[in-house]
Amino acid sequence: MGLKVLARQIVECYEKLSIRKHETATVSGLPPRQMHIVEIIDTEKSLRIKELVKELCMTPETLIVTVGRFEKRHIERKPHEADRRSFCVVLSAAGQKHFIKHHKFHLKLTEDIASGIV
Repeated sequence: MGLKVLARQIVECYEKLSIRKHETATVSGLPPRQMHIVEIIDTEKSLRIKELVKELCMTPETLIVTVGRFEKRHIERKPHEADRRSFCVVLSAAGQKHFIKHHKFHLKLTEDIASGIV
């Protein structure tokens, strides 16, 4: 594969991702930032706010407000096992459902993009 072909395919991939970005909220029912938090928590299974702040490059204040907005429905706070001053965030059953639905969307998107490359 030549460099020009690869460059064209990368641009096409980016364009497809950009065009379909708005579908994220429709599919998952969550704004992209909240869905991104759900994805990270699912991958790690349990994170302290401090760790999540580093992953998302957000200020702790902004993250705590964001977490508070969808805490009761999609994530839960659990006490940290080793540090009693801290807590971890984990996905609730509803958060897990949103993640599965969104993950299926990602797989379909990847399939669509890959079909144009392969």
